[in-house]
Amino acid sequence: MDQSLLYRSLLRVSLVITAFLLVFPSGLVDDRTATLFSLTTDNLGAMVGMSASVAPTEINQITAGLSQQQQLLNAREQTIAEREIELGLSESGGQNSSATTTYVLAAILFIQLILLVLNYVLDYLRSKERDEQSGIPA
Repeated sequence: MDQSLLYRSLLRVSLVITAFLLVFPSGLVDDRTATLFSLTTDNLGAMVGMSASVAPTEINQITAGLSQQQQLLNAREQTIAEREIELGLSESGGQNSSATTTYVLAAILFIQLILLVLNYVLDYLRSKERDEQSGIPA
């Protein structure tokens, strides 16, 4: 298989995948997909973590207590925010990150479209040049 054809097919596949991915965070088909995407990314971000242990000292124990209280406050704040969303007092909090994701995916899609068109143009010019060198009239 010609490398240009392989590159072009790979570019087309990535273009279709990016366009498909763009549909979900933007909510073009349904607003629920944007909400689902936002909640999924929030949950995945919350699951990523790391732990380490050190020998317990007085400062470590105080810091651990403060961290535990901070986690409790964050959990309470989260439940209050969820309750506000349920009652309709507040808009969904993930709209800003969803908009950013949509813009980034749209930019990637645009760049891929430019690359695809550029590839076709360069292939056309190369074939035209090859035909002129071989003496075949256009």
